[in-house]
Amino acid sequence: MRGFSLRLVQCTERLLTLRARRKARARLKQARKHPVRDWVEAFFQAALLVLVINQFFLQAYRIPSGSMIRTFIEGDRIFVNKMIYGPELLPGLKKLPGLVRPERNDVLIFLNPSYIGRGTLFTIAQRTIYMLTLSLVDIDRDAISDEARAQLLIKRAVGVGGDRFRNDLYGNLEVLPPGGDQWISEEAFQDLTGEHYTLQRLLDRSDYELLHEGARALAYRDLNLSLSDQESRALEALRRGGIRDPFAFELVRQGTLFAAAPHNARYRQRYQFIANGWYVPRDRIFGLGDNRDNSRDGRYFGPVHEDNVLGKSMIIYWPLDRMGRIH
Repeated sequence: MRGFSLRLVQCTERLLTLRARRKARARLKQARKHPVRDWVEAFFQAALLVLVINQFFLQAYRIPSGSMIRTFIEGDRIFVNKMIYGPELLPGLKKLPGLVRPERNDVLIFLNPSYIGRGTLFTIAQRTIYMLTLSLVDIDRDAISDEARAQLLIKRAVGVGGDRFRNDLYGNLEVLPPGGDQWISEEAFQDLTGEHYTLQRLLDRSDYELLHEGARALAYRDLNLSLSDQESRALEALRRGGIRDPFAFELVRQGTLFAAAPHNARYRQRYQFIANGWYVPRDRIFGLGDNRDNSRDGRYFGPVHEDNVLGKSMIIYWPLDRMGRIH
C-alpha cells in the first residue's frame, strides 16, 4: 500500500512539473513575441469574430434612403436577424435552411432583383468589408455619381403567396385577397389581416391633377405631338419640383402611349405590366416601401423569392434618440 501511495505521489509530481513547464514555455513565447505581431493577431481574431456574427447571426445595416419613412429615416443604423431565415454560407452564395419563413408585415432585407453584380469575388469582398466596418464602408459605388449601389433593399412584406395587388391612378394600393372576388383598399386589407402599419404619402389627391397632366404631356412629346401651352407648363413644373410619385406618373404616361398606339408591342407590354398588377406566387413575398410615393419596390420588379430574403430587421441602434424595436 505504501509503494502504491509513493508511485501516485511521484506520478502527480511529474504531471504538475510538466504543466508548470508548459506554462513557463507559453509565458516565454509570449514575452518573445513582437508587440506588433501580438496586435495583428488580436485584430484578426476580433475581425473574424465580427465576420462570423454578421454573416450568420446579427448584421449591422445602414438605411440608405427615405423609402421606409416613417419606420426608418435615411442614415438609421439597424441590426438584422440573419439566422431566422437562414444565413448564406458566404456572401452572395448558397443559403442555409432557416428557422421560419418570411411572414406578412415583416420588415425584410433582401437582394435587389434589379442589381447587376460585378462578379462573385467582388460581392464577397464588398459584403465582407461592409460587415467588418459595421456598415460604415461600402465599396460598391456608382462610377458616375459615387453613390452606393443598391445591392440590398429593405422593404415591408405587404404581400405573401396567393395575394394580388394593383395601383390606381392616385397612388393607392388595392388588394384582391386569396379566395376573394372583390378588390379592396390597402387600409381594408390591413383590417382584414390584422397587420397594421403606417404609410407616408407625399401627395394629396388634388396634387395628382398636375402629375397626370405632366405625364400625358411627356407621352405626347414621345409621340412627336405638339404640346399646348398648359401642357408645356405642367411638364416644366414637374421638372422643377420633381416627380414625387413616379409609379403613378408612369401609369398615366404608359396608358397614354398605349391608347395612342395600341399596335406598338413595347407600349402594350409596358402598360399591361404596370396596369394589370401583380400576383404573388407561393414561396415569394411582395415588398413595398412605407413611404409609398418615393419607393422603388415590388411594383417595379415584382415579387421576390424567399431564397433572396437575407434577414428580418430587429432594432434601431443608432442614433440613440431613435433606438428601439422595429415594427
